[in-house]
Amino acid sequence: MGFGGISSWQLLILLLIIVLVFGTKRLRNIGGDLGAAVKGFKKGMDEAEEAKDAAFSPLPDTEDKDTGAEKAQAEKDRTAQ
Repeated sequence: MGFGGISSWQLLILLLIIVLVFGTKRLRNIGGDLGAAVKGFKKGMDEAEEAKDAAFSPLPDTEDKDTGAEKAQAEKDRTAQ
């Protein structure tokens, strides 16, 4: 028993009929186009994932940094209490 109740002989005959109707050159072109479409889809998904990661990652320049004057003021406030 083969694929979904179809035997391997029936699949072989179906494949032979498809090759006779479309020809090997057209089937090769269809396969190449399908492969290029899948490759482009994967590339687009990777780029979208990278863009999403870049949009939600914190930028290194936006960190809250205390300057010397701010640290001195914070120390003064702490000692005044």
